[in-house]
This record gives sequence, C-alpha cells and structure tokens, in this order.
Amino acid sequence: MKSLITTFWGLIVANRLKQIRALPCCQCGMPPPSQAAHANWQEFGKGKGIKAKDDYTIPLCHLCHSRLDQYQGLSRQEAKSWFISKLKFINRVLDDETSF
Repeated sequence: MKSLITTFWGLIVANRLKQIRALPCCQCGMPPPSQAAHANWQEFGKGKGIKAKDDYTIPLCHLCHSRLDQYQGLSRQEAKSWFISKLKFINRVLDDETSF
C-alpha cells in the first residue's frame, strides 16, 4: 500500500507534467500542447536508461525537444546552461499560476 506522502508526491509530479504540457514551447513559442522535456544531465537524476526527475522538465515542441536532446547548435555545456535558465523561468511561471 502506498503511503500518503508517496501518493501526494505522485499527484504533485503528475500535476507538474500536466502544467508543463499546457504551456507553449519555451524556445520557439509554438502553442500547446508541449512535450515535457527532461534534463539530460546526471545532477538532475539522469542516468543510463533513466530519465531525470520530473521536477526538471520544461515545455518544448517536438522539434525543439529533438534539437535539445541532440545538442544541435549548442555544446553540451551551453545546452545545460540554456536548460537551467529556462527551468528557472518555467518554475517562476508555475509558481505564479498556483498562487491565484
């Protein structure tokens, strides 16, 4: 049986992914639905065959998501810096939405 905390945390994560998908692409502005693009770096929980934690997602359209995952136009470090700046922005957006 799942604990209350585990169930509550699962609902928060599911809600975040739902909110992320309801936002426009944070790169090109394509209208929703977006894909929940996970961080591609180990410090966010990413591992071999393991996605990063859902806390570390940003809204991207299919094309921008593919470009990020393949590091098109950016080095791995540049992509990481870009992702972190977008993640901070999206977290502020989601915090503002939940405060109403």
